[in-house]
Amino acid sequence: MLGSLYRLIHRPNNQLDKRRRLRMALDAARGMNYLHNCTPVIVHRDLKTPNLLVDKNWIVKVCDFGLSRMKYSTYLSSRSTAGTAEWMAPEVLRNEPSDEKCDVFSFGVILWELCTLQQPWGGMNPMQVVGAVGFQHRRLDIPNDMDPAIADIIRQCWQTDPKLRPSFAEIMAALKPLQKPITTAQVPRPSRSISSSQRDTHHAP
Repeated sequence: MLGSLYRLIHRPNNQLDKRRRLRMALDAARGMNYLHNCTPVIVHRDLKTPNLLVDKNWIVKVCDFGLSRMKYSTYLSSRSTAGTAEWMAPEVLRNEPSDEKCDVFSFGVILWELCTLQQPWGGMNPMQVVGAVGFQHRRLDIPNDMDPAIADIIRQCWQTDPKLRPSFAEIMAALKPLQKPITTAQVPRPSRSISSSQRDTHHAP
């Protein structure tokens, strides 16, 4: 076990190239898609990089279900706002009823973290984050040099109205095309071998 995704992202001189980070995001989305397709739906409620464990094959596993709730009705109400403010959805920060789309908001923060390698809301304390995200509708800054396709996924995850946020199945569908290896123009190959190499690398650990 390599430890938490948080530790891998934020350690000095981390060796995570962009393709590996995107594959980690897809792993996390796949795990959450499984939970959200259970009957009843399992809502994690505390999805964050410290709760994503990375095994020796660099595969990400969703863990720590301490705040998870079974969703029997449309909304979950929580008596406690325990959790980590930096990753939490605005409706959860305001202690309002929430559904599984609160996990989608948290995933947007994780994807931002994987792309920027920065701490979400670094330099702010949890109460400042509650105010900024929950009540002032602020979001983390998306760098201008971020891949526009990824920036678009993040923005969709951060919609204020939970109903407008995508499902994890939709997130996976958006992330998968970004996994394809970059084919270099200098190495001409027959088209058939490129498509087979793309298929093979998709399953690589």
